[in-house]
Amino acid sequence: MKTKEIREIILKELPDIIKHDKEIQDFILHISKECFAGKDTTEDRFDKILRELAEDRETQNRKWLEDTNRWWEQAEKWKEQDKRWQEQTEQRKEQDKRWWEQAEKWEEQDKRWQEQTEQRKEQDKRWWEQAEKWEEQDKRWQEQIEKWKKQDQRWQEQAERWDKQESKWEENQKVIRDIMESIKKMDRKYDSTIGALGARWGLRTEQSFRNALKGILREVSGLDVINVIEYDEEGIIFGRPEQIELDLVIKNGHFMICEIKSSISKSDMYIFQKKVDFYQKKHNRKARKLIVISPMVDKKAMEFAKDSGILVYSYVEDIESEIFSV
Repeated sequence: MKTKEIREIILKELPDIIKHDKEIQDFILHISKECFAGKDTTEDRFDKILRELAEDRETQNRKWLEDTNRWWEQAEKWKEQDKRWQEQTEQRKEQDKRWWEQAEKWEEQDKRWQEQTEQRKEQDKRWWEQAEKWEEQDKRWQEQIEKWKKQDQRWQEQAERWDKQESKWEENQKVIRDIMESIKKMDRKYDSTIGALGARWGLRTEQSFRNALKGILREVSGLDVINVIEYDEEGIIFGRPEQIELDLVIKNGHFMICEIKSSISKSDMYIFQKKVDFYQKKHNRKARKLIVISPMVDKKAMEFAKDSGILVYSYVEDIESEIFSV
């Protein structure tokens, strides 16, 4: 058998023999022990190398992280420094801009100052000229004041004379007004009397007389006279259903009932009282006062009125003003 064949057989069979034959394994380990390190030794060496590699890698990583951190810190510083540089540059630009603007303002201000100086010089010149005019004007004012004082004294004397004259004029006017008022009252009384006579003898109607006296009453009292027409269905007043008339004077929610006739008899006064009672009962309102105005009142009618509390006046002017104050 050739050496090559033997070698091929060994290479083919030896691995399986080493795997299953303990004796062969020990033999091979003994022969290779001088050339190769044992398993434990080899593993220790590998562990040591791995630990060294791990320590070296950890050291490198730590240095790399430190270098990286320093680099980022430096990058942040550079970035911050660049930002500050940009801000400083902008500030310098802004400051230069402001400086030039301020320079222009100073130049403009200096120009204005020069103009203002010229204006002040001109103003001073005008002021002195005006001061001279004022002095002259003041002198004229003093002269004019003296004239006004004399004139005022004359006016005062004239005013005193006017006051005395006006006082006398007011006294004369009061006397004239009193005389005119007396004349008006007498005229109204005469008109009432003549009207009553006319109504009595048919020269004027009763209604015309009543309307005239109502107008005088409005003028004297300042109040309005309202004519009220009621209907007596039960015939309480005249014994049969009949229309009745009353004159009311109203002020501030209170009212007075008036009867205005050219002449009044006792029966007329009695009918007036019945009309008043009818109106007050129907409307549930009580009159403040009952007034009769007539220039011709029968004596018995006057007695009835006095007993019944009816105020009788011959003329409107004779009515006291307190009667109409409510």
